[in-house]
Amino acid sequence: MNEMEKQVALETLERYSGSPTEEFQEKLIITNFPRYVHYFAETRNVKIWQGSAFEVAHCPKEGVSILDFKIGSPAVALVVDICSFLPVKAALLLGMCGGLRRRYNVGEYLVPVASIRGEGTSDYYFPQEVPSLANFLMQRAVTEILDQEKAVYHIGITYTTNMRFWEFNEEFKNVLKLSKAQGIEMECATLFSASYKRKFTLGALLLISDLPLKQDGIKTKQKAEFVFDNYTKDHVEIGIKILNQARKMQAKSVKGSYHRDIDN
Repeated sequence: MNEMEKQVALETLERYSGSPTEEFQEKLIITNFPRYVHYFAETRNVKIWQGSAFEVAHCPKEGVSILDFKIGSPAVALVVDICSFLPVKAALLLGMCGGLRRRYNVGEYLVPVASIRGEGTSDYYFPQEVPSLANFLMQRAVTEILDQEKAVYHIGITYTTNMRFWEFNEEFKNVLKLSKAQGIEMECATLFSASYKRKFTLGALLLISDLPLKQDGIKTKQKAEFVFDNYTKDHVEIGIKILNQARKMQAKSVKGSYHRDIDN
């Protein structure tokens, strides 16, 4: 490990999060929703740390930290790069995606096993021919908890893009349909590639927040409020259960985790 790189990474994390790195716990939730951080802090009665770019909260009792990185693949790439120098054992993205199948409904979950690298940021980690795959152990923990909770979920591939306002771009929509992706979002390909490069055990659980290929399915301000009001609690609490399950699996040396994470 390059000690200079580690020092700069940890100092960057402190500046961007406003939190001492010593506060970070061994289980980490990554999200791009401040409401998730606020819900976590309020229900655990813990402090929210605000830096120049991120909001974070830590709950030592549960061994969980949560970090809001705002939005987009460059921001989440930075999060993986700098957090990989922390003694984090398991990390999970709690994000949202647009569902691309007619049978999907808002409020259901999508478990991504891989992502199409349409965002460009992952090119800095690997050549284009290298697939962006989710961590097997983490996604196994995700599905085990979803089954226990009797949650409705789908498994598939997401298309990761940096084009946020794509819903009115017919050329892009045609490309999206040809890809056969089950969901569209802005971070997973970067997350999976960066975490593989950094040997950072990370998975993802996406909430289907809109159905953008349907005429009335595009997310509006009102629809976004409905999603936050109705699904924030369930998404966060399930995420914490997934992290706990992943740690149990690591303690049993279940295949799929990196060697640095399998100790108790």
